[in-house]
Amino acid sequence: MLFSSIEFLFRFLPVFMLIYLFIPGKYRNIVLLSGSLLFYGVGEPYYVLLLIFSILLNYGAGKLILEKEKKNAKTVLILSLIYNFGMLFVFKYWDFAAGIFNSLFAGEKIPVLTLTLPLGISFYTFQIVSYLLDCYRGKLKEKADFVSFAAYVTMFPQLIAGPIVKYEEVAERMKERKIREKSVENGLKLFSIGLGLKVLLANQIGTLWNTLMSAGAGNLSAAAAWMGAFAYSFQIYFDFWGYSLMAKGLGKMLGFRIPRNFNNPYISQSISEFWRRWHITLGRWFKEYLYIPLGGNRKGFLRMVFNLFVVWTLTGLWHGASFNFALWGMTFFVLLAIEKKGFGKWLESKKIIGHLYVILLIPMTWMIFAITDMRQLLNYLQNMIGIHSSDVIVGSEQVLRYLKEYGLLFIACILCSTSWPMELYRKHKQKWYAVVAVIVIFCLSVYEIMAGSNNPFLYFRF
Repeated sequence: MLFSSIEFLFRFLPVFMLIYLFIPGKYRNIVLLSGSLLFYGVGEPYYVLLLIFSILLNYGAGKLILEKEKKNAKTVLILSLIYNFGMLFVFKYWDFAAGIFNSLFAGEKIPVLTLTLPLGISFYTFQIVSYLLDCYRGKLKEKADFVSFAAYVTMFPQLIAGPIVKYEEVAERMKERKIREKSVENGLKLFSIGLGLKVLLANQIGTLWNTLMSAGAGNLSAAAAWMGAFAYSFQIYFDFWGYSLMAKGLGKMLGFRIPRNFNNPYISQSISEFWRRWHITLGRWFKEYLYIPLGGNRKGFLRMVFNLFVVWTLTGLWHGASFNFALWGMTFFVLLAIEKKGFGKWLESKKIIGHLYVILLIPMTWMIFAITDMRQLLNYLQNMIGIHSSDVIVGSEQVLRYLKEYGLLFIACILCSTSWPMELYRKHKQKWYAVVAVIVIFCLSVYEIMAGSNNPFLYFRF
């Protein structure tokens, strides 16, 4: 079920909130768990059973880890990690690995399963693993009861596409939370803004990207290729940031503080800064549970480079089982390794140069992310630097037409990529005109949804 759907906005959410707000507080976790399983089950009627089984198994594992001696707890932890990452591998990476193996050894030595990827499996697997590791490290003051743990894993605001929440961030609110009228109001406002970012910006600019790609990756002029790259860069940002804001707003309505996932990444002056601002909870997960345990930057430059290599190989593959995602991760590994040598600090001291560096590099990296066919990807990147392997179909005439059609939308995307709009909102959010503006955004978004515009969330496939 999509947040940006009529079913969610006018059926699921109103009924759920009525029950949730008026039921006694001690039953709210049960309502949250039941509603979240229903939310997930509508889209994944079979894989909801996999989710339930995973909850049962990992709750038991967490309990054993907390109760057993260190040696036995480590055995339980290892077995549970094998299960969780094993299930993620089977559903997400098996066919990719089998394809590589079979191509190397000329024949179908390993069967291809062609399984449908369960929605949100990458996100809820990382949440479960963070809980187990925190149990083992002794970071949790007390173990979660079963309903609280299950509600934490399945919480519908962030179940499908994050943010990745650690249990310690919601532990106290799982035990007791008061739902205040002001929190519900602010949550609704934030949700509406996120909905607007998704429907009015991401969906609309995504139409331009789809139009340009329909002409063929190798048939674009340099200007058209860059226009497409900027369009996709805005689409993926407002799509994912919009979802994260909706999740944060829903969290407020439910009495939780869901962590911030974006902090104006496109105003960065280096790639390092960009990744401190983009998908913050994923970066935090890899840093806390992989980079630092590997040694971080404490064991010399070469070891730090190796640790970055591991982290960014897995970060790329976390997003998808395809060579382009591996290449995407390796691209950032190289850029970050160079910046760690001192180039990053220099960039951040040169404001204009740093911004230009990010503005030019990030759209190129998004092309590696977006185009899964390696031949098409090469053609597209060649187009961006003016090398054409085929006839140009979309040239200057079409570019000018698209600029007239999408010019105002590009300006809106640029403005909303800065901190200015949200700072303005936070300053005036209690004023009547701010409320009117939010209502207008919500109504326009609903109109676009009902008009049947392109409406998928890009990060659902990860």
